[in-house]
Amino acid sequence: MKKTLSLFTIIFTLTIQAQTALYNNGNIQIHEQGKIGFHTNFINNTPFDNNLGLAGFYGTNAITLAGTFTPQFHDIEIANEDGVLLSLNIDNTNNTNFIIGDFRTIKTQSSSYLNFISNAAYVGSSNFSKVDGYVAITNQQNFIFPVGDNEELRPLILNSSNVNALAKCAYFRENPDTPNSFSDSYDVLSKPPTIKTISTTEFWRLEGNINSTISISWNQNSQIDVLTENIEDIIPVGWNKSTKQWVNLKANEIVGDLSQGFVTSDTFNPDNYEIITFGSIEDRETLTTDVLTLENYLITPNGDGNNDTLVIPELELSPNNIISIYDRYGLKVYEDVNYSNNFSGYSNQDNILFGEEKGLPVGVYFYIITMQDLQMDFQGFMYLAR
Repeated sequence: MKKTLSLFTIIFTLTIQAQTALYNNGNIQIHEQGKIGFHTNFINNTPFDNNLGLAGFYGTNAITLAGTFTPQFHDIEIANEDGVLLSLNIDNTNNTNFIIGDFRTIKTQSSSYLNFISNAAYVGSSNFSKVDGYVAITNQQNFIFPVGDNEELRPLILNSSNVNALAKCAYFRENPDTPNSFSDSYDVLSKPPTIKTISTTEFWRLEGNINSTISISWNQNSQIDVLTENIEDIIPVGWNKSTKQWVNLKANEIVGDLSQGFVTSDTFNPDNYEIITFGSIEDRETLTTDVLTLENYLITPNGDGNNDTLVIPELELSPNNIISIYDRYGLKVYEDVNYSNNFSGYSNQDNILFGEEKGLPVGVYFYIITMQDLQMDFQGFMYLAR
């Protein structure tokens, strides 16, 4: 009762004085099943942790979160078209629900971020709701960073060899040669001769000291066709902090075409590199597989007997095969050995945290098939409709 009265007193006082922020200088806590909604700026100047309920950011006006103590929320929700500016970190211990609007952080430095702790996850990220700035993870090994800019979701998938005590990521639609967010520049001509070109369209910044692989995706705005005419030549590249030049992070997997696709890197230590983007390779002999193309498929698992599952007749030529299916960002959603035409739009991976019982969302997916009998790899597109 006392805590409820204190919070009411704070809100009432602010209303009387016509201030534009809610100040937390006391001792409040969100209990289980409890909810608090922020419709105005929030200044947190005292510990605000051990919360169990929901903290939501709502309204039609932009909200700023600032103060001297990082608030720690169990569940978070954003439904504010103008977004929330974080000049102070937020810790999330359970789930963040992206509905509409972006969390924004200061991109010129990485000291403010939305932090997902231990098993914390999120749902609903899209072009309309994401983090335009830095996302961090604490005590997590693998994660899909829901980062982008004010227009698009441009996630980076991190798979680490061990648990990250802390890792951070942000996306920048900027030219690395002349970035707006950094005083340093990353000369796209400073590279070994085996790297042909470096993207001048976009890059990611990833911080972390655990050896990892990453997957980054491209779309038409990435202008991959400026780098190369063949997707087999696409590589992830990083600006090495010590040598001050671009390094080939090597492509272990390349899927897609020039308009959309993704590439997965070899293992590297993120802290050795300032930024990461796409490049193209000069020497094709460094590629390890021959990738040919099968058909593109339409899957409509509605029970009408037509296209209910992914059927690939060519697999009769190679009974020993492996199929992997990825979403458009490079997240593996399905894998099977000696495939028997049974994919019907449901994931068999443990990385789909929410809504898995409803099946995968409609949209474009990529598949890779390894025909072990023929010692060949094939790839293509699949469109899932319902």
